[in-house]
Amino acid sequence: MDPKKKIVTLCPACDACPAVEVYGDTVRIGEPNNQVTLAKDEWNILVEAILQGKLTKV
Repeated sequence: MDPKKKIVTLCPACDACPAVEVYGDTVRIGEPNNQVTLAKDEWNILVEAILQGKLTKV
């Protein structure tokens, strides 16, 4: 696996479930044909909001 690539899936048993895929300076969230791509800075803002409790479970 490419050291700059990291994938976390909601269901590691298949490849159709949503995933977070980190590729260098971009992050893709979703599943095939239903994805959003964030820049590294946008991803970091999202993570910071979660860590600060601004985004919580729904």
